[in-house]
Amino acid sequence: MAEILDGKKVAKKIREELKKEVIELKEKGIRPKLAVIMVGNDSSSKIYVKNKSLACEEIGIEYEEYLLHETTTMQELLNLIDKLNEDKSINGILLQSPIPKSLDINEAFKRIAPEKDVDGFNPCNVGKLCLGQDTFVSCTPYGIIKLLEEYNIDLEGKDAVVVGRSNIVGKPMMQCLLNKNATVTVCHSKTYKLERVTSKADVLVVAIGRPKFITKDMVKENAIVIDVGINRGEDGKICGDVDYEEVSKVASYITPVPGGIGPMTIAMLMSNIVKAAKSKI
Repeated sequence: MAEILDGKKVAKKIREELKKEVIELKEKGIRPKLAVIMVGNDSSSKIYVKNKSLACEEIGIEYEEYLLHETTTMQELLNLIDKLNEDKSINGILLQSPIPKSLDINEAFKRIAPEKDVDGFNPCNVGKLCLGQDTFVSCTPYGIIKLLEEYNIDLEGKDAVVVGRSNIVGKPMMQCLLNKNATVTVCHSKTYKLERVTSKADVLVVAIGRPKFITKDMVKENAIVIDVGINRGEDGKICGDVDYEEVSKVASYITPVPGGIGPMTIAMLMSNIVKAAKSKI
């Protein structure tokens, strides 16, 4: 039976360390502050934004929220980002996705100042990640790496497979694994005989948004399985992209859903905000 990679426990430890750092920063006159922009009324986004505000409150990070109507124009969104870029009291800017299809999210990410891009989506920071330079790393991949480090799992030389090629998880995850000297394969909807690839993975990261898609026969014996998915199953319960009950019988380590990568993602966002604030010292 697989050992559980407890993201909830590790995230709590990280938050406790960040609390101390925030107190030290405030003693030096630096008050970490996050500005969150949400466009439209996406119900999932509302939950995610609420969780981020609660995490900020717990750690002592100041928080501002900008709720824009779904009819907001691209220019209005860019004007707000420009205003927040110029506000010296704000260390981090986060644009919650998704945004209405009428708006260009990549153009918006590009507009966020790299030094305030705590989500790691500005092309400048993406480029630095590819070059192995110090930068803000997209919070979910960053959280996965930190979780593996906490359990002393060495990625060097391991065959890693990432299922999903999104700009938010799949692509930066690939780069994070490469930077840890893993050999990485990225799979997606056009991959031929997916199970042929996943069954050879020492480390399997799944981020496709399909409930219980990865089954026991698709996983190598003693693989490390990271489930990024958050779905609602047919029974109405929250589940991941991995069939947890079955896959946990063959994996060596596995993340649960909920309680795995979700808490780590928010913890690493908080870490990035503190990092941005520390750059002012």
